[in-house]
Amino acid sequence: MTETSGTGGTTGESRTSGEVWVVGATGRVGRGVTARLAARGLTVVPVGRSRERMIAAAAEAGLPGDVKVVVAGSAERIAEEIVRERPRVVVNTMGAFAATAPVIARACMPGGHYVDQANDVVAVDRLLALHDEAVRAGSALVTGAGFGVLATEAVVAKLCEGRPAPHRVRVDSVASVAIEAGVFGAALAASTVDALAAGGRRYENGRPVTSRLGAGPQQLNLPDGESAKSAGFASGELTAAHAASGAPFVTATSALVPAAPPARALLPPLGRLLSVPALRSFAAGRLARVRIKAAPRPRTHSWGHAVVEWEDGTRREGWLRAGDGMDYTAGVTAAVTELLARGVGRPGAWTPAAALGADLATTAGGTFVLD
Repeated sequence: MTETSGTGGTTGESRTSGEVWVVGATGRVGRGVTARLAARGLTVVPVGRSRERMIAAAAEAGLPGDVKVVVAGSAERIAEEIVRERPRVVVNTMGAFAATAPVIARACMPGGHYVDQANDVVAVDRLLALHDEAVRAGSALVTGAGFGVLATEAVVAKLCEGRPAPHRVRVDSVASVAIEAGVFGAALAASTVDALAAGGRRYENGRPVTSRLGAGPQQLNLPDGESAKSAGFASGELTAAHAASGAPFVTATSALVPAAPPARALLPPLGRLLSVPALRSFAAGRLARVRIKAAPRPRTHSWGHAVVEWEDGTRREGWLRAGDGMDYTAGVTAAVTELLARGVGRPGAWTPAAALGADLATTAGGTFVLD
């Protein structure tokens, strides 16, 4: 193994190194992405805090014994290394995307590309706000490259193909994930707390408005005969569904949000508490250290769902079926990263289907079930 030493920055994609950096390569999604990219013949560089853990993760992913690693413990330090080394694509799996994504994505420009798995609305909106800057820099920035955003966005795009903008859209993200034994982890803890702090949101008359966290609970009868409950929150799925449809009224729910009345009653005050930065940081730190037991995924499949309605009364419904939600997220990120590394895509800041088309969902391993 070798560590980076710095070679001086260059500009433009043709002058990037050709490497793909995976930030957070020792986490569950990071490991899955690294293994998939290595199997596809890309030059993968693990990035993280612990050299020893990266060595072990690299070996597990099938990387060669002399693979380069980058040891850096903060978004700012990682950004410095990106500017110096100029990788072709940087994959950010470290979490806390509202804070880390703009720092790392900006370091990729000009010419380099960026991918993350954010699905809270604050993080997704902040990355998408870099669109004009990315266009000028010739860089593609893709946020939400995971199950929730793509599985719902792609269904909306399919249902709206060849039709005028609908009047109303609802999307539901129903992830089914097997739990690995261990600690909750900093990345997942930060993303969870950020999502709770963001509260609820919906689109009304084409404008985002706040709503009650846990609003609009749904009992979903899934195409495979199973069922799930979901409720609303401020998600990247909401932003992507609005952009994909152009509908003035859009709502989004997730099965990760408690739908039972007692739990839903606690969500708004909890969200208000977590809006205080000091309390949010404290809660994320405590949650990251919580030990969890291994558990099988609760349902056979993960499902992205959309209902699209037009003012003339036309109503269409569709689903995207996938396996384990975390494994599908790794597959989405790997598919997006490989395409960007091989020169497919266009400059700007995008959600995944907006960047690379709705069929990306099947490339990553999903199956459409459309009416």
